[in-house]
Amino acid sequence: MSGGGDAVDLVVAGAGGGLAGALRAAEHGLSVLVVESSEHYRRGNNTSMSTAMFPGPGSRWQAEAGIDDSPERFVADVMAKTKGEADPRLARTLAEVGAPLVEWLADSVGLPMSLVTDFNYPGHSVPRCHSIPGRHGSRVIDHLARRAAENPLIDMLVPARLVDVRTGDGGAVAAAVVRYPDGTEEEIPARAVLLATNGFGADRDLVARHLPEIAGALYHGGEHSLGDALRIGERLGAAAGFLDAYQGHGAVAAGAGTLVGWATIIHGGILVDRLGRRFGDETRGYSEYAAELAARPGATGWIVLDEVIHEQCQAFQDFRDTVESGVLVWADDAAGLAEATGLPAEALAEELETAAAIARGERDDPFGRTNWERPLASRYAAVRVVPALFHTQGGLIVDEHASVVGADDRPIPGLYAAGGAAAGISGHGAAGYLPGNGLLPAFGLAYLAADAAARAATAAAGRRTP
Repeated sequence: MSGGGDAVDLVVAGAGGGLAGALRAAEHGLSVLVVESSEHYRRGNNTSMSTAMFPGPGSRWQAEAGIDDSPERFVADVMAKTKGEADPRLARTLAEVGAPLVEWLADSVGLPMSLVTDFNYPGHSVPRCHSIPGRHGSRVIDHLARRAAENPLIDMLVPARLVDVRTGDGGAVAAAVVRYPDGTEEEIPARAVLLATNGFGADRDLVARHLPEIAGALYHGGEHSLGDALRIGERLGAAAGFLDAYQGHGAVAAGAGTLVGWATIIHGGILVDRLGRRFGDETRGYSEYAAELAARPGATGWIVLDEVIHEQCQAFQDFRDTVESGVLVWADDAAGLAEATGLPAEALAEELETAAAIARGERDDPFGRTNWERPLASRYAAVRVVPALFHTQGGLIVDEHASVVGADDRPIPGLYAAGGAAAGISGHGAAGYLPGNGLLPAFGLAYLAADAAARAATAAAGRRTP
């Protein structure tokens, strides 16, 4: 389907979810050039740092497990979590592509996908997140990178940074401008460009402007997430929105920088501040807990778990890395745990006793938490955590084909955006983030962009043929 000549059919900026778009486009016969800023993208971008959770409402794995789910149910969950603030068009689009996406990742890309059923993330009414063994994004990126390297239709330009997009007749994409590490630039003729460069989490000025509540927290994302797509799109007259939206996290291990993971909480753990006190319903979501933890004394706290939870979380590579780093402390009772953590002994003992009583159903939680798998029991473990910004959730507005649109909602021909480069479905702030709201737009929109670029290439070839 390649159009011939010197122009590349699709330039993909960003080798995270953009690699999925590249592979999908190559399936359609398009020539693809992937432009990536970092030589270390297999470990240094947001996809590689993720827990590799892909929502797929209505997938075959759900059907096999007897789980009744649908795109409509997922949209309802998104709207409930965002209090109706999410873009309904994009929510429907991503809900509908979720199951085809995870099945394509398994069947065509060869990822060993399966449904996560051992626990369910806050906000998802049924288990619908799919992952791979180890539940870590680095394994996803490694696999995609190998597949891309093997594909004769895909070329990789690494390291290089896409800094601009040129348009031609009718405002359609005509070329991609690439800057090399030595500062030289090259204009590469292109029929379409997919902006998959993530958001602006690494640009402290943009974060301070749009996300002041989390601006002082640790940034736990790719260093090249500098808002390139936002600046390129705005120069071309693209609409942008939800720039105050982001995914935060309240469970990055202090001293190790690893992700402890919210599965510790879902399995029954609690989070206390430096005073030894819980300060909310932890199961509402890990994203909003970033700003809430940042507002506590010292902007830090401790996740308390036990031996059962420790074993349950071994499925996560991130948790295993946290354990191996040596930052967990252990104790046989509350007094010992207080001594190991430096937390006030009386307050910690009272919180552990109260939490156990709530988990047993003997009293109500004053914060409204109702999700307790079981009471914590000795032997206890604890790990100190700090709040973090993982990635931004606002960006360029796209339509149901992942096409970037202008203020009039008309597509800019040949320009697409995915993942953090595009506005997501988390509404405003941090509280609307549902687990998977990062990877689903990253991979789902890249998948849709590749399909749209292929249709455009077919139409263009038809117009050139008498």
